[in-house]
Amino acid sequence: MSTAFVQAVKNEYPYAAIDLVAKKGIDFLLDYFPEHDNRFIFLKEEYKGTSGAWKFGKKIAEQKKYDIFFCLPDSFSSAIMGQAIAAKQRVGFKKELRSVFLTHSYTKQKNLHRVEEYVDLLKQFTKKEITIPPVKLHLPAAEKTNAVIININSEADSRRLPPEKAISIINAVRSRIENEIILVGSNKEAGFVWKVSNYLTNKTNITNKAGKTSLPELLQLFAESSAVLTTDSGPAHVANALGVPTIVLFGAGNEHNTAPYNKSNRTIIRLGELKCEPCVSNTCKLYGIPQCLMRLDESKIVQAVIDILK
Repeated sequence: MSTAFVQAVKNEYPYAAIDLVAKKGIDFLLDYFPEHDNRFIFLKEEYKGTSGAWKFGKKIAEQKKYDIFFCLPDSFSSAIMGQAIAAKQRVGFKKELRSVFLTHSYTKQKNLHRVEEYVDLLKQFTKKEITIPPVKLHLPAAEKTNAVIININSEADSRRLPPEKAISIINAVRSRIENEIILVGSNKEAGFVWKVSNYLTNKTNITNKAGKTSLPELLQLFAESSAVLTTDSGPAHVANALGVPTIVLFGAGNEHNTAPYNKSNRTIIRLGELKCEPCVSNTCKLYGIPQCLMRLDESKIVQAVIDILK
């Protein structure tokens, strides 16, 4: 969700050298970001707590002097990192005491999508109206296949499809389309995906690639596919940013703030019948098993896939 901000900064400062800081684990995505200069990869286990953030910032400061540090996270430690980098201007959102470490701190506007929040930080700093660029990962043109990718995983229990619901949805999709179905997941998600795939009624033309692809290979797989059906998760954002038609099943999480941003190739499906929707909890504290996902209508999901393939 920060790609639009990086592009907006490039547009505003076309002759500037732009360096990026990213956490280890998502740093591979920087290969597909808008063009930039250097990158600094932050490993949380190596630079723990506020002292670690300060140490990491000092390490950056030793290599280059900066005019502006834009701080997109609103964490205390990220502001400390900016102070250690010692940029002339340090720009971020107000939150608790972190403003002490920023030269320019601004109020985060309410009811904005996260992409819009980030670009609004640049708007407030420059005092200019700025058009929000599309969220885009840059990948060489891929030859399209008829495959439909299904991702049933998410870091949070409240966003991951319960096994029985995942089985039901995949069975329903398989019964209505002939396209190859590809199941995906990370190494640590592979066991869950294999458990689900073993209980499928019809495994014809279903390929399980969970734990079998590198991250660059996964991006290529998305780019080649005809559609991606996914939970609210990182892969949903990746597929959407690659321009692939993406159907996102929402349980927890607020789609108005954190859904994949590009509406032109995005379909959101939410139950919308429970008083607790949407929550932002990582576990379902009310039901245990998230009913916002369990009660989703398979026929509606399948029809969304068919509509895209048409």
